Amino acid sequence: MNQKQKKESLLRNGGFQTIIGSLLCIIIGLLVGYVVLLIINPSGAGNAIVAILKNFLYYPSAAAAKMYFGTTLVKSSALLMCSLSVLFAWKVGLFNIGAAGQYVIGVGACLYCGLKWGMPWYICLIAAVVTAAIVGGISGALKAYFNVNEVISCIMLNWIGLYSVNMLLTNVKEQSTPYTKPLSSTNKSALLPNMGLDQLFSKNQFVTIGLPLAILMAVLVWIVLEKTKFGYELKATGMNKNAAKYCGMREKRNIILTMVIAGGLAGFGAGIFYLTGIEQWMVQQTSVPAMGFNGIAAAFLGGSNPIGAVFSSYFIQHITSGGTYVDKTMYCSQISDLISAFIIYLCGFVLFFKVWLNRYLDKKDEKRKGGAA
Repeated sequence: MNQKQKKESLLRNGGFQTIIGSLLCIIIGLLVGYVVLLIINPSGAGNAIVAILKNFLYYPSAAAAKMYFGTTLVKSSALLMCSLSVLFAWKVGLFNIGAAGQYVIGVGACLYCGLKWGMPWYICLIAAVVTAAIVGGISGALKAYFNVNEVISCIMLNWIGLYSVNMLLTNVKEQSTPYTKPLSSTNKSALLPNMGLDQLFSKNQFVTIGLPLAILMAVLVWIVLEKTKFGYELKATGMNKNAAKYCGMREKRNIILTMVIAGGLAGFGAGIFYLTGIEQWMVQQTSVPAMGFNGIAAAFLGGSNPIGAVFSSYFIQHITSGGTYVDKTMYCSQISDLISAFIIYLCGFVLFFKVWLNRYLDKKDEKRKGGAA
């Protein structure tokens, strides 16, 4: 195979096309964001976009930079799990827009077990996964048996979950604030162990085993979807449930199981985030946390691939956290969310790019064959 053939073979590779398309989305999204910054206030646009991209590198002290890098990784691990939740369902032909609500249910379960019942971290984590999986299973059952669109049922369950968790966690909130009691002073056994990982990030106590567990879960999801009979059956059901039924597959069970697993992944993300003690839940919250919705962006930016989602989740969280360092006298910190939104909309460009590139390569092949004839 000569150099030209090798190059064309690489360009036809689906994974390579996804990477190039995603990088183009990021670059175009950042450029559009920069233009918006210029329109708002031209004098500070350059410094603002640099601050968003630098994030933890904003700190001149190496120790401070490492500590905040660890915090970004902790948030990225939760975002990764929400991303895996979305892409797992997507691979099976379902759109799990309910990852945000399943995440909230996981928060309620793990914090209630830890603060009210004094349970250890592993029981709290299991509770988060199981309860979120049940909520995901409800949407799956409605889809399987009553053909209720999973988007509709998930959106409704998002709000049911939010207000249910607010009422539940009112029982474990601080008296003087609307926030739940801190795990660090109420029940230290509910905090995830750090296994020495905190030492790598300037003693950042929030860096725990949740970080490697999230990476491990991404690898596990990839193995299940790509290397197992079970994963093949799930994807076959998503492509054509009638054909799957004809082949002897239990299509209703597969739909429900898919949403159960998707919900469990979102709940796992809630557990590995809140059981670090990094945040307390505000029981007066009136909107579903952005973590679940950002998972949609990370899933598609990563090419709907579990390994790609690892990198896209970090990138989305990196620029989101970087928004806190922009000059507040000129811009609001949500400018990074705006840039993320541009990138989300551009994610559709990945598919367009792959189709265009394949057509371009096909035309080149036709011309080459026509010339040879």
